Amino acid sequence: MAGKDRLENVNPTIHQRVREREITPEERDDDVVDAIDAREVFDLIRNINDPEHPLSLEDLNVVEHSLVEVNDAENLVQIHFTPTIPHCSMATLIGLSIRVKLLRALPSRFKVDVIITPGTHASEHAVNKQLADKERVAAALENSHLLDVVNQCLANRSKISSS
Repeated sequence: MAGKDRLENVNPTIHQRVREREITPEERDDDVVDAIDAREVFDLIRNINDPEHPLSLEDLNVVEHSLVEVNDAENLVQIHFTPTIPHCSMATLIGLSIRVKLLRALPSRFKVDVIITPGTHASEHAVNKQLADKERVAAALENSHLLDVVNQCLANRSKISSS
């Protein structure tokens, strides 16, 4: 962590949010089976709180709709995320928060991969390896302090809108 009183990225760029999607009557109907798509998954992760700023991952362009891939038929979800700076010490925590949110929200049939966007972080290989290791993720979530921090990232805050 950068230190209690010092932020790594003091003045992050805030990006325009994607317009909220309208939920159709069919999507509200529990009797209609509809495929999970990239927009639905993006909507699950867009409002995750950044660990250092009172902003969402979408506000900081850490997650983007275009970087979410879903293959409902093959039960696969892949998320690429982009840290705001190349040496972000919060990258693993951000990836862990995304993974936990999706593991809690999606049906258990899905295999979820959370990966740093190639070329955007100095330690992307090491972070990707940690996020892909089920035992490491499980061990991290057994740490009560770390779980508290992840839960803070996942807690609902008032949405900051730049639209």
